[in-house]
Amino acid sequence: MKKINVDLAIIGGGPAGLAAAVEASKQGIDKILILERNIELGGILQQCIHDGFGLQRFQKTLSGGQYAQNFIDELKNRSVDIKLNTMVLEITKDKKIYAINPQEGLLEIQTHTIILAMGCRERSASQALIFGSRPAGVLTAGTAQRYINLEGYLPGKTAVILGSGDIGLIMARRMTLEGIKVKGVYEIMSSPGGLTRNIVQCLDDYDIPLHLSESVIAVHGKDKLTHITVAKVDENRLPIPGTEKDIACDLLVLAVGLIPENELSKRLDLLMDQKTKGPVVDSHFMTSEPGFFAAGNVMAIFDLVDYVSLSGEIAARGAAQFLNGTLTGKEKSVFVEAGNNVNFVVPQKRTLEGKLKSETFFLRVKSPQKNVSLKCYQDHQSIYSKKHQVVTPPEMLSCVIRSGQPTPLKIQVEVQ
Repeated sequence: MKKINVDLAIIGGGPAGLAAAVEASKQGIDKILILERNIELGGILQQCIHDGFGLQRFQKTLSGGQYAQNFIDELKNRSVDIKLNTMVLEITKDKKIYAINPQEGLLEIQTHTIILAMGCRERSASQALIFGSRPAGVLTAGTAQRYINLEGYLPGKTAVILGSGDIGLIMARRMTLEGIKVKGVYEIMSSPGGLTRNIVQCLDDYDIPLHLSESVIAVHGKDKLTHITVAKVDENRLPIPGTEKDIACDLLVLAVGLIPENELSKRLDLLMDQKTKGPVVDSHFMTSEPGFFAAGNVMAIFDLVDYVSLSGEIAARGAAQFLNGTLTGKEKSVFVEAGNNVNFVVPQKRTLEGKLKSETFFLRVKSPQKNVSLKCYQDHQSIYSKKHQVVTPPEMLSCVIRSGQPTPLKIQVEVQ
């Protein structure tokens, strides 16, 4: 077994891991290692050939691959070790990482700090409570995207999409452009799950119908999908008898949500947030285990890659402070309160130590609202306020406030 010693190990070479590695190098961390299970860096960005990436960070619109390449090129000028096609098997609390790859076999990596940046995965048909046989032709949106954009295959001729998440909306347009007939997008909720701009650009512009409060309840076909059954749902999201309808198709694309990839985190017994399904983190994005940091979609599902990169940089700065001893993980902290119409807030805790000049918070609302103000209160005093014409659950909000004493903070959305 090959043994390696590093200062910082980053698990995942997607947008969060790449940004964390670049920032860690800027912070002066010497021995940095990225462990990536795929054969190339970039994560899911490599199969996102559509544009719309980097508007905040680079002030121009890029494809997913172009966005990732900016960070990959930056890494070439920095002393960062990268191990591709390397699967992490286990992490211990004393910061030993056991990983494996075809070239070196089993690896034991001893590190002083770790950034978890494993990303997320898509919900499956069973998790969407779709029953029936298991024919070919039922794919997650990410799998369909990979087949078309990277592998050069058309997985079907006539498609139905379940779920109005962003990747499902984008794939509705992509499949239409490739000649696949998209019969409609079905969403079990009463409002769309994707960004408004994607509803307009991917559905409205191509006359693809969106059916709200309606879902797929069964798939049919022995070897290959032949048709599906859809039905309207009530306020409890249960099928309404008598509303069933069969739709002929050979492809069902599932865009029914993402789940943070936290099997490794759970084995470490990290404190987890039931709302985000990711680790609870403090202002430095350190988890409940000292020296373990989290960034990107492993922590919470983001809709903008710019935010994912920012989270990686915050975690890297925290790791640098942990390595130089100004951050120990034993500092006192307090939880942030999610107030009116706020579903969750990340980070979930505040801490003063670590020489923070400001703190960045990300949040999602519970329900759509118009003409509101995002406000932060500290000891019942408003310390931040920003007006928003519209807020919706699919669009993550952010706020940056000056760091102060670790007193309780309440973040809420108020009608103006």
